[in-house]
Amino acid sequence: MNTLVYTVQIMNNSQKEDTVTLEILQAIESKKDVTQRHLAHKLDVALGLANSYLKRCVHKGLVKIQQAPANRYFYYLTPKGFTEKTRLTTEFLGNSFNFYRIACESLTEIFSECENKGQKKVVYCGISELTEIASIRALEFDLIITGTLDQDSKKETFLHLPVWKKTADIGEFDACLITSLVKANQYYGLLVDNMDKEKILVPSILGIKHITN
Repeated sequence: MNTLVYTVQIMNNSQKEDTVTLEILQAIESKKDVTQRHLAHKLDVALGLANSYLKRCVHKGLVKIQQAPANRYFYYLTPKGFTEKTRLTTEFLGNSFNFYRIACESLTEIFSECENKGQKKVVYCGISELTEIASIRALEFDLIITGTLDQDSKKETFLHLPVWKKTADIGEFDACLITSLVKANQYYGLLVDNMDKEKILVPSILGIKHITN
């Protein structure tokens, strides 16, 4: 069975490399005739970059290449590759669980604050795994989630709610919760420039110092 790779955290370069390595090892294990083009599609990268990642796995002794007829190549996991896949899977699952637990605590605190302040209509800012967790936690509170602000998303809806590109398009709301993982600081600056600071909600998990006065 293929194990999902969890990327619900802000990763450094080493963690990103581990993530790509795990996805490659999972893809090769689950598909005997995997090709570089298949890997590129799965990783959502250019074919040349997929080839580069694959060569690193071969160089590390995680993957073995066998030539087949018609200039085709088959890729196999080595015993070392199986061991590394298991290690990375365990590590990512552990990190994912810790992230989920901390995110839930942070969002519960934020949503409780919303209720206390009478901020009922909430907008998310940034589409990420944190947004999905927030939507689950919000069900426990007397809140109305109106949609998500995301300047980079091509989606028109997310979680069955509208996605806006500009703050001017949001409409009426009481608070805006930053849920972006990759561009949290940039979104914070955008919101500070476009709305009352009292309306900006910053989960502690993001590590942003929020100034309200």
